[in-house]
Amino acid sequence: MASHFSHLHCMKFDAIPQFIEKHFIIIAIVLSGVALVYPPSFTWMRPHIALALGIIMFGMGLTLDFEDFRDILRKWPLVGLGMFMQYAVMPALAVGISFILDLPPEVVIGMVVVGACPGGTASNVIAYLAKANVPLSVTMTLASTCLAPILTPTIIYLVLDTQIEIDFWSMVQSVFWIVLFPLVDGLILRRIFRKRLEPFLRYFPALSITVIALLIACIIGLNQKTLLAFPFLVLVAVVLHNGLGLAAGYGVARLARCSKRDARTIAIEVGMQNSGLGVALAVKHFGAATALPGALFSLWHNLSGVSLARRWRKSSE
Repeated sequence: MASHFSHLHCMKFDAIPQFIEKHFIIIAIVLSGVALVYPPSFTWMRPHIALALGIIMFGMGLTLDFEDFRDILRKWPLVGLGMFMQYAVMPALAVGISFILDLPPEVVIGMVVVGACPGGTASNVIAYLAKANVPLSVTMTLASTCLAPILTPTIIYLVLDTQIEIDFWSMVQSVFWIVLFPLVDGLILRRIFRKRLEPFLRYFPALSITVIALLIACIIGLNQKTLLAFPFLVLVAVVLHNGLGLAAGYGVARLARCSKRDARTIAIEVGMQNSGLGVALAVKHFGAATALPGALFSLWHNLSGVSLARRWRKSSE
């Protein structure tokens, strides 16, 4: 009788993560609606965004093995392909979309700045949720971030004829504490306590989705006035930029004969930018008005990324 009750209790508990995974879009829309009406309900998370991403990366580390990263050494051409796509295709798309839509000068600047940024840490979470190649995703994020202090200012200078500076060590430290450190901690704990941790690992996708939904709500709360102004044309530009980046990443990777899993990873890395860095650079060097594309990109690429991850995850099961 006791074991039967325990089994029922376990089933009920398992239903919670299943519900979250199945109804992510609804949950995200509800939380976002609340944030739009009353921003302080979620903007308190702003100082804790890095911690939230770090917790998710720790959870990912618990689901991986050190051996998973050995395969990346053989796949270094994939990392090179991803870097090329990241720093060539995304800036080119930003310029092309801005020209076709005849965007105002300040919006064009914001689009170019976002396009010249490295991949965001959220891409690692999306790769995890999509059952893509997480070690490849992490490696590409680290590589693009380390190249950013050189390539991002160079691209912005070539396109906009404006010199900017990026603090190299600040970026490296940020990625170390948000991505690498928690990930390695998770890998070590899994190596030591593999059997004990196994029953809890199935809850991490739901935890990741919940945190992303909260982060989206936080981003909406922080940009409430911008969103209520409803800059439709800028939103169209951002959606096209993200969508074409995802499509180009996947398409070129498949043409290069990558597996579907690796192609999905490259698509996610190329299409998801470090838009937080884009916003910071735009505000610092060009003025608040140029930060609009970055702010909208922060919102949109998380929504599109999780939606795509959910679709890919189902097709992998």
